Amino acid sequence: MRWLNFRSALTCLILLAVIGLPLVSNARPLTASIRIVNNSSRTISNVYLSHVNADDWGANQLGESGLAAGASFTISNLTWDQQEVKVIAEDQDGCFLSGVVTVADNSSWTITNETAADCSGASGGGGLLR
Repeated sequence: MRWLNFRSALTCLILLAVIGLPLVSNARPLTASIRIVNNSSRTISNVYLSHVNADDWGANQLGESGLAAGASFTISNLTWDQQEVKVIAEDQDGCFLSGVVTVADNSSWTITNETAADCSGASGGGGLLR
């Protein structure tokens, strides 16, 4: 009787492992590139990435260079742990713009003059709270 219970439990564990393996293998980080196109009259001074439902901004993706009006910038080889990423841009006046982009090859986000901007506290260097 004990042998039968042990064998049944072992069979259940093996079955759960086989079923759960595909779920674990899909949990790998995604790698992609995101192109940011500045079709606005603003100069973008900083670009940050964050999880969609959090304000966990990372480092400035532009480095020391800005993104002039009419220019584009590609974040290459982005490794992300979710299907979407929030892209946050800060313009020369300290206003913040953001958009959600699907993490996939050749994703893009276009900034236009109509892209909503949060300029609260911009003159004091504030903007969106991080």
